[in-house]
Parts: sequence; C-alpha cells; structure tokens
Amino acid sequence: MSAVTIEIAASILNADLGALREAVQEAERAGVDRIHLDIMDGHFVPNLTFGLATVEALRGATQLPFDAHLMVERPSLWAARYAEVGCATVAIHVEAPEAHAPTLDAIRRAGAQSGLALDPGTPSVAIEPYASHLDFALVMTVKSGLGGQAYRPEEAARIGAVRSALAGAPVHVDGGIKTSTASDAVRNGGSVLVAGTAIFGSVDRAAAVRALREAAGAGA
Repeated sequence: MSAVTIEIAASILNADLGALREAVQEAERAGVDRIHLDIMDGHFVPNLTFGLATVEALRGATQLPFDAHLMVERPSLWAARYAEVGCATVAIHVEAPEAHAPTLDAIRRAGAQSGLALDPGTPSVAIEPYASHLDFALVMTVKSGLGGQAYRPEEAARIGAVRSALAGAPVHVDGGIKTSTASDAVRNGGSVLVAGTAIFGSVDRAAAVRALREAAGAGA
C-alpha cells in the first residue's frame, strides 16, 4: 500500500455510559482523531443505546469529528438529523430494509459525509449500486449491536474489494480492533480504526492510543 494516514476513532459505547462527556474529553486528551457513536434502536439490533439528544449534548465537549454509526431499522427517518446535530460522518447499514440512495443524499445535503456499513457475511458488491452516493464505507468485522466481540480476519478481507468499489474512498473498520489486529485491518486497506475496549478498557488511555497507532503503522 502507498502511505496513508491512519486515524483512530474512539467508540464511546465501551466507556462509562454514566459519564459520557468526560469519556469524550478523556479520549481527546488520549490523542484519538475521532469520536465514534453507536446508535442502536432495539429493532435492527437487539441493543438500545443513545440518540439525538445525547449526541447534541456531547457535541460541545470536544472539537473532534463525530462519526455516527446508525444501527437502525429506518435510517431514512434519522440519518440526516445526526448530520444536523454535528456529526461529520453518518453511516447507515446496507442491510436495513430501505432504499438507501435518497438517505445517503440527504446526509450529504445536511453537511456530513455519507457512508454504508456492511455486517459480517454481506459481500462487498452490496455497496456497488450506491457508489456515487458514498464518501466512505464502514466494514464490520463483528456482528453489529454488541461491543467487545473478537475480530474476524475473514470479514476484514472484504476491505480491499470495498475500497475498489468506492474508487479508493476511505474505509472505516469496526470490531475487535486492538494492538494485535490493527495491522491486519490496515494491511487490508482500512484507514479509520474504531476502537472501544482497547481504549476505554485501559488504565492509561494515551498509551493505549499510541500502541494502536504503532500497531496500525506496521500494517501501512
């Protein structure tokens, strides 16, 4: 691969949910590049997390970009609204039972970059019809909906084909990212690594972020 800038996005799903503002600020001090927000509706995935009001309340806690990952059954109702409250990127799931092009275009009109997320087992060709509507993709190496799952390298192997389908647009990688897996995600073509437990499960979060960068650099 040619040299690329690898970014680390901190997933606050794995932080202390009773102190999210502090978690966002801790992640910023630790040196992450982005804040990753897992939005779950209890329908598309069985878990239920936070929504627009929480994201809006957190927006003032940091200048870092917010990445919204919508694991919701009807993204057309919500996606543009996350852009409007300050998310720089908004990803919806290609598996959601809707027509996605209008929603992706609405995300862009609201001022954010539009993305499609692919769960394990979903082939890279699933995003090809939407390529002209996309600014990035999000490849899940684990089933969406729960934090702390183990990285699946066979799912990360789709990243290269996803990048090709999007003419080299950035690919975010989520699921089991830690020092032992970051290099594999980057070797496959990932450029934004979403890490939760690896950061918030560490006592020294700055050291954890530095270790992730070092490991990711080995795959670049």
